[in-house]
Amino acid sequence: MIYLDNAATTRPLQEAFSKAAELACHNFFNPSALYRGGISMRGELERARASILSRIAGEKYELIFTSGGTEADDQAIFGGARRGNAVTTLGEHAAVFRSFQELKNRGVETRFAPLNRDGSVDEDALLNLVDEKTSLVSVMHVNNETGAVNDIQTISKKVKEKNPRCLFHSDGVQAFGKLNERLGTCVDLYSVSAHKIGGIKGTGALIKKKDVNLPPLIFGGGQEGDKRSGTENVLGILCFAYAAEIVFKELPANFERVKEIKKAFADALDPRYFALISTMDGSPYLLSVSARGLKGEIMQRLLEEKGILVGTGSACSSKKPHSRVIEACGYQNEVLDGVLRVSFSFETTKDEALTAANAMNECAGALHERISRG
Repeated sequence: MIYLDNAATTRPLQEAFSKAAELACHNFFNPSALYRGGISMRGELERARASILSRIAGEKYELIFTSGGTEADDQAIFGGARRGNAVTTLGEHAAVFRSFQELKNRGVETRFAPLNRDGSVDEDALLNLVDEKTSLVSVMHVNNETGAVNDIQTISKKVKEKNPRCLFHSDGVQAFGKLNERLGTCVDLYSVSAHKIGGIKGTGALIKKKDVNLPPLIFGGGQEGDKRSGTENVLGILCFAYAAEIVFKELPANFERVKEIKKAFADALDPRYFALISTMDGSPYLLSVSARGLKGEIMQRLLEEKGILVGTGSACSSKKPHSRVIEACGYQNEVLDGVLRVSFSFETTKDEALTAANAMNECAGALHERISRG
């Protein structure tokens, strides 16, 4: 099997999982317990917290463990946008987009900035939506369907220049562990997820500035400094920290290697059948294309029969006939019908990518021949 849907989820890293499982099974105590075992496990969680946080942020930030990127987004949005208006983009993951739709039901005006052709936000249009009543701006770091990278450092700085009291949030799920970039001083809130970098599902985190007053989304026993109640997912958190240690160690080298793989894959696609949606200067880990005149779902099934797994867009929006995000980029039905999302990991080889590209060419050619014969 050649797996090229890593934007949906990655294979758990065996080294990280085994190390976490051994520790969690041996020291299985509740981290909130006051006897020796509980105190020991609390120490392990704090080491994991500090390790993950150190990869991307400095001492002005803290980290709240959550059940995943979606919960982290929700806490940032519903905790940060409590008055006036809130601004985001039409390219956001459903975890942000749907939460902004819910904000309207809670009395907060919502504003959506348009996208450029590659899926990045139109920065000027976004800034025009920010005013003195804006309480929150949320702009994703890497678009999960096109791989377009938004310059959140510059955007957040410009937002603060217009409204210093406004909070700035970014969904960093597709950037963390892949882009060699640390948070600037103007980013207040940043969401990350474990299973996108070789951790296990059910674990994520919200990274926030210490001086940002953010109410909890989940109430209960007061865990996570009373910012997110519920007994911590010890296995998931430890695996997250170990996976982050592995991927960040080789991050720059992996970036360059995957960038070459993405280019080789794109160059191998037959331009008679495929049009690139993503640009080559986006994240090297993501490439969206369109099998023009064909159905992406049919191509996906034919490729699966050949042992190759690709996506057709966001896994969280797979029930929609067309990608909401690609449509917001300005593409029409001919392109939207045939969208395929190919996403690499640092474990992907060039041979695997080229084999997949050749298989896509074969499947598309066979389908076009069948159509031409009627």
